[in-house]
Amino acid sequence: MRISGPDAFTVADRIFRCRGKPPSARPAGTFAIGHVIDGEQVIDQALLLIMRAPHSYTSEDVVEIQGHGGRQCARRILRCALDAGARSADPGEFTQRAFLNGRIDLVQAEAVLDLIHARSERAAAAALDQLEGRLSDRFNALYDDILLIAADIEATLDFPEDELPDTVMPDLIRRTADAVTRMETLIASWDEGHLLRDGALVVISGKPNVGKSTLLNALVGHDRAIVTGTPGTTRDTIEEDLVIGGIPIRLIDTAGLRDTDCEIERIGIQRTRSRMEKADLHIYMVDASQPIDDQEQQVIASLPPNRSLLLLNKIDLTDGSSNFSARVPSIETSLIQSAYGEQVKEMIRSILAGRMDLEARPHAAISERHRRLLSTAMDELQETRTMLEAGAEDLVALASSRMRTALEQLGAVTGRTYQEELLNNIFSRFCIGK
Repeated sequence: MRISGPDAFTVADRIFRCRGKPPSARPAGTFAIGHVIDGEQVIDQALLLIMRAPHSYTSEDVVEIQGHGGRQCARRILRCALDAGARSADPGEFTQRAFLNGRIDLVQAEAVLDLIHARSERAAAAALDQLEGRLSDRFNALYDDILLIAADIEATLDFPEDELPDTVMPDLIRRTADAVTRMETLIASWDEGHLLRDGALVVISGKPNVGKSTLLNALVGHDRAIVTGTPGTTRDTIEEDLVIGGIPIRLIDTAGLRDTDCEIERIGIQRTRSRMEKADLHIYMVDASQPIDDQEQQVIASLPPNRSLLLLNKIDLTDGSSNFSARVPSIETSLIQSAYGEQVKEMIRSILAGRMDLEARPHAAISERHRRLLSTAMDELQETRTMLEAGAEDLVALASSRMRTALEQLGAVTGRTYQEELLNNIFSRFCIGK
């Protein structure tokens, strides 16, 4: 149990009994073995750790009590602390206090949540890179440079246009263009960040009985979906999580695409089409032993090449070759043979790897919140550059205003500028105790 705040040691003195000095009189970085007490009743034998401001997670005085564990024992210790004057923490309140006390910025605070929710080694390593401040350093350097540009633009307003050196305006335009380029580089990392944080949405679709559920079972390694020879067995989406090549995957088996009079199956097919549109990778399956009809040809022709995989199943029922060519990556399989499942996994990894460098060291990448703010700031910078290039004095004044807006957006990324609503939105997603 962690207690943080100016009264942390007062609470500790009331509920913890040990030999020698009380907790409040002990130096930072030490620990004591003793008992948690409720009046004169011993609740548990425990270890108490001392951390003093500002050298703690929250930059406040902090006491941690480590009991023997177990739900009932932990509940009794918590009740003692609450009776002694503490209160229950809100979700993410310890990390929020660390931010408000200046120990970390908002980008690092979000990294704590990313680290907790990491679903792969690579995602955890990227979150740790962000927690250590490497992404924040890039944001801060960009903010400081834009702040200098904004100051220099405003300084030009104090000079008559004919008295400005000829090099001033071209230099401001060049520096603004450089800032735009750096923002574009940051925004380009969103795709990788999305795949690591949220997992790649991989949707399996196709006509009934082409082997979609068999593929799902082969990829997850157990019988997750029911497989029968009856068309329409899968009427709703079935989701499973797995990791392929260090990339978290949200794998979805969908209802077979066909015309049907069944209302339940029709709703399932509508959900299938919605998932297909949102997929990071769409695996469209066909039965290689049957002729491909016009409807399938239309679907195949509409598949985006950069996020689609055409899977030609049941190749064992043919003469060994489908003789089918497509404009999207494709693979021939017989999913009743286990070796093909590994081939499909490797194909999935290869396609998704095109959106991140799996050979490079895992590194922090921007989130959706960062992307939105950066995109707005970049639009403002581009408008600023256009106005500066026009050279009119009244437009330079407007350019200065655009620069300030860009700074506000960029400052909101790291928390240099923030509103209470933003903090509530971020930290409400944390669990109690973080």
